[in-house]
Amino acid sequence: MGLLNVGAHALLANQVALQTAGNDIANVNTPGHSRQSVVLQTVPGRFTSLGYIGQGVAVQTILRHQSELLTRQSAAAASVQSADAARAQRLSQLQEIFSGGTNGLGAAINDALNAFADVVSAPTDISARTLVLTRLDETAARMRSAALRLDDLQDDVRQQLQSSAAAVNALVTQMADVNRQIALAKGNGQPPNDLLDQREQIIRDINQYVQTTQLPADDGTVGLFVAGSQPLVLGSTAAKLSIGPATEFPGSDRIGLFFELPGARANALDAQLLGGGSIPGLLRFEANDLSTGRNLLGRMALATGQVLNGQQRLGRTLDGAPGSDLFALPTEIPGRSAGPGVATLSFSDPTRFAASDYEIRFTTATSGQVVRLSDGQSTPFASAAQLAGRPIDGLVFNLRTPGVPGERMLFQPFRTAAGEIQALVHAPRDLAAANPVNAAMGTANGGTLQLLGLRATGLPNPPGLVLPARANPAATPPVPGGVLLRFNAGPPTTYDVLDQATVPATALAAAQPYLSGAPISVQGWEIRLQGTPHTGDTLVVGNALDAQYGDAFTRDAGNAQALLALRDLKLFDEATLSDGHASAIAQIGTRTQSAQLAADLSAGISASLERERSAISGVNLDEEAAKLIQYQQAYQAAAKMVQIAQNIFDTLLQDMG
Repeated sequence: MGLLNVGAHALLANQVALQTAGNDIANVNTPGHSRQSVVLQTVPGRFTSLGYIGQGVAVQTILRHQSELLTRQSAAAASVQSADAARAQRLSQLQEIFSGGTNGLGAAINDALNAFADVVSAPTDISARTLVLTRLDETAARMRSAALRLDDLQDDVRQQLQSSAAAVNALVTQMADVNRQIALAKGNGQPPNDLLDQREQIIRDINQYVQTTQLPADDGTVGLFVAGSQPLVLGSTAAKLSIGPATEFPGSDRIGLFFELPGARANALDAQLLGGGSIPGLLRFEANDLSTGRNLLGRMALATGQVLNGQQRLGRTLDGAPGSDLFALPTEIPGRSAGPGVATLSFSDPTRFAASDYEIRFTTATSGQVVRLSDGQSTPFASAAQLAGRPIDGLVFNLRTPGVPGERMLFQPFRTAAGEIQALVHAPRDLAAANPVNAAMGTANGGTLQLLGLRATGLPNPPGLVLPARANPAATPPVPGGVLLRFNAGPPTTYDVLDQATVPATALAAAQPYLSGAPISVQGWEIRLQGTPHTGDTLVVGNALDAQYGDAFTRDAGNAQALLALRDLKLFDEATLSDGHASAIAQIGTRTQSAQLAADLSAGISASLERERSAISGVNLDEEAAKLIQYQQAYQAAAKMVQIAQNIFDTLLQDMG
């Protein structure tokens, strides 16, 4: 009977080993399956006077091959890779919006500015004026189109975030249920390997969306935590994630990830603590990269529109009227805050705009700091008057109602500019191509002075452009009008500035140094001269609508020349207006390239760790095939042992009979 029992034990043990190897082979392509093997142990021998006689083999347990350390590292690396991949993919889509070429926004801006050259050549040519207005309207349309594409990209990102949050909620519900089953199975005395594999796969799936930390409990369950300490799964209890508007800035377009335990209120998770996963990657893309894209586009629209509007207002139309705005643009932006503070933002100097959002952070009701969110640079202020009196990056912050200590207020000055820009001037006669002032050299000049250029600048502002007084020949004595520049050959060469609105003329400035080719700025207009004057040489700058000049203003293109010269105005971080779109393309391209490099690096690390994990947990078909042969031979030998024991037993019974 002892030999029969030994053989029966061997048959059972090898049958279990064969079944385990077969299970591994069957699940070789099952996600999350860990290789299993039979742990055999010797059945304690039976003591006899002849010594201990062995009683065969028994199955101690089914061992699941896995490394806790490598499993956690692989899941964390996959989470980081998922975040990097999600951000890189969306940045490549953002880069397509900031494309170059003839159909790009940069080409539209340059075409519109270059069209002023035809107006400079022929100020009264209606077709040339019409072309300018058509180009300006096309520029505004392309800006609105780019803004709409940004809106579409944002909507797509938010839909993906919503579906990802729903997927996480389904997975954590599954994990809570698996936790419950594992806790019940723990009382059986053997590990539920398939359930453990299922739970690990669920954890890996969850980490594709949001990075978690795991904490095992004594009852066999595992707790999952997000953002450092929030229990996503605790035992058999599952929390929920949701995407919603950010609570700290009501009315803004900011969104956040919210965590909700059963029966409790949803709380916003700190985005800085989320780690990897596609959800944090998409949130960072929207909060940083997409926001930067909007600000670059909005700044381009607002700054371009403002400088063109400003120069257009300084000129005169074919009918002699002051120019009106070329574009409709936002003029005041409200601040967003959950506190009592109320503030607005207005624009002062488009050449100083920075593509960024801003926050006011209050330390008292009327003091605190203004923070530029793109780089964290802060500007302190001690009162509402100091805040309004000191423009920051060309922006003026006006505090209407005091805040409270700790309150934060968000400003997004450029978010809607590109989507709202509209061309306002459609009649070609309303293009203000003419200068509002006229210049004439003295008829008795003996030097070599020549006029290089005359344009209205409106600077400094205030007071802005102050037009020279018109002549009044009927007055007693007659008033010649205009502003007179009278030169003194020196050395040094100087000039006096005289206002001829009165008789005798009033001195506005005396003995100003003269340098050939250098600009001379007076009362919001600028003139450039070259050559050497003689003492007593004069130049008069008069009102272009003065009757003594007749309709000469209709043939003047000074303001069109000033509009054309805006191509070279440094407007975007030392980049000129004509190169502004190229600068934006470079910034988005740099982000995209950096994100792709990060995605490639994290993908390599994730793949390496997964290979190491698979080397322990993965199924090797060659190895399993060798096991099948090994266990088959052992099974056959055990069967032979049982057969021999049966024969011996039968012979014994026959002999005894």
